[in-house]
Amino acid sequence: MILQIVILAMIAAFLGLRLYSVLGRRAEHEEESIPNRFDAGDSAHPAALAPAQRPEQQFRPAALEGAPMAVERGVQAIASADRNFDITGFLEGAKGAYVMVLEAFWQGDRETLKELTDQDVYAGFDAAITAREQAGETLENRLVRIEDAKIDMAELVGQTARIRVSFRADIAAVTRDKDGNVVAGSLDDAIEARDLWTFRRDVRDSSPQWVLDETDEA
Repeated sequence: MILQIVILAMIAAFLGLRLYSVLGRRAEHEEESIPNRFDAGDSAHPAALAPAQRPEQQFRPAALEGAPMAVERGVQAIASADRNFDITGFLEGAKGAYVMVLEAFWQGDRETLKELTDQDVYAGFDAAITAREQAGETLENRLVRIEDAKIDMAELVGQTARIRVSFRADIAAVTRDKDGNVVAGSLDDAIEARDLWTFRRDVRDSSPQWVLDETDEA
């Protein structure tokens, strides 16, 4: 009889411990306050997490895809000095300038070249146009497409921002003599051109226009 009582007591104690292990923990959780998702201090929100716990959320414009970190740091320095600077808008403008400068050079349009280039670059274009005119030659070139345009370098030196863009384009080129005869090239076969153009701007200037500061072949 005594043995049965002891066994029943042990079973009761065991069941009591099991119930506490379930209900006790549940009660502890129920006593914890459930954060409101609209509370400013919501610890589940990434902005409220400690720096080491926050997930990395870095926005990188498409214009900087594949660019080295040195380029990104240069772009950030320019953007810090000029709050109106937008790298995506710059790259689109650089593509437009590439088209305008090439067409102006092909057509011998010195006025447009003066507006878009600095003195040294303009002098090089002007000399080439003069030599072409003296030879009685004309260009019948056509930009078929810009295949690619990537930012190759970006820096801020003092108050001067400089950004280099690597262009890859298909160009159909024909040179005619004074009689209109084709002496070089073909409009049927486009050739691939690879150029490195550097654009410059004083970030204190109220004008958003950049000028072509340097040209080179890639």
